[in-house]
Amino acid sequence: MFYGAQPIIFELAKQLRDRQTEAEIYLWDHLKFLNIPNIRIKRQHPVLYFIADFYCHKAKLIIEIDGGYHNIPEQYLYDINRDEELKSLGLKVIRLTNDEVLNDIQNSIKIIENEIIERLH
Repeated sequence: MFYGAQPIIFELAKQLRDRQTEAEIYLWDHLKFLNIPNIRIKRQHPVLYFIADFYCHKAKLIIEIDGGYHNIPEQYLYDINRDEELKSLGLKVIRLTNDEVLNDIQNSIKIIENEIIERLH
């Protein structure tokens, strides 16, 4: 479930849970409305030496909420490499923007539900 995450990553994840972005808080408040029984999603979850914004172990799905800085070329390349490394562990990463979450939460939840259902079958 943690893919060898070291203790320092757990401490950093705990700190991030105390400093979530507005979009992360908003999505977290709406994830309880998922229409999939027996699914648990964790926030700021350690995976290897990364911290996933949200993680569903049963579906092996990582949900990232990206702010504008993810459009900076260096960050964009980092994200691509990170996603590939996580993919090599059998995980899928989906990315939603802050705007998608804050301005269209119903569609954001639908995207997440569809990914979970697809990964479970």
